[in-house]
Amino acid sequence: MDASTEELRDAHNVLSEWYAENLVGVLESMPVERAMLDLFAELTLTVGAEVADVGCGTGRLLPYLADRGLSPRGVDLSPGMVEVARREHPGFGYAVADLRELPFGDASLAGVVCWYSLIFLAPDARVRAFAELARVVRPGGYLVAAFKHGDGTGHRNSPGSRVGSLGIDFDRYWLSAREMEDRFTAAGFALVFQGETPPEDAEPRYGYMLVRKTGSTNA
Repeated sequence: MDASTEELRDAHNVLSEWYAENLVGVLESMPVERAMLDLFAELTLTVGAEVADVGCGTGRLLPYLADRGLSPRGVDLSPGMVEVARREHPGFGYAVADLRELPFGDASLAGVVCWYSLIFLAPDARVRAFAELARVVRPGGYLVAAFKHGDGTGHRNSPGSRVGSLGIDFDRYWLSAREMEDRFTAAGFALVFQGETPPEDAEPRYGYMLVRKTGSTNA
């Protein structure tokens, strides 16, 4: 494990309890995010029910996905996040794994959710990560991603930020919708739907992208 990935893992171990306390009910106040997940679920169910939340954090999305008829599993780089997910949302399968080496067989999933998990990919990790996502989704299956708009430049936290106040930091990269689409296309996905929300305060715009794995569904 490289130093940047180790830093990211260790920081999210620290953040796991904060997420568990402060992200409860957040989805209920975000109609755009619910709409994207609903569209993903409806389309994915035409292919199958087996999906994975890659970068699941505390597992907060899994009950929502299950309520829509899917059979979700969660994976996260952080053992602390997975421990909290098992405690807060039992009844689902969880595993500790790197996005670049997922514990799923080739074409074994009908769909994948990447909810702000792609924003941690350094430039030299992106090709491998997007290819790995394509590997595990069967032809005709779907992937939905939430991300933050930017130019791909790395960002760190200021000392006074929430993360900085906890004594931790890690790199994150806000990508443009064009780069997101280009990387999905290169990996073997086709764009189905793209949307975004207006910027708020100093935060970048939130982006949402739904893509479909290309190729024969009989493969």
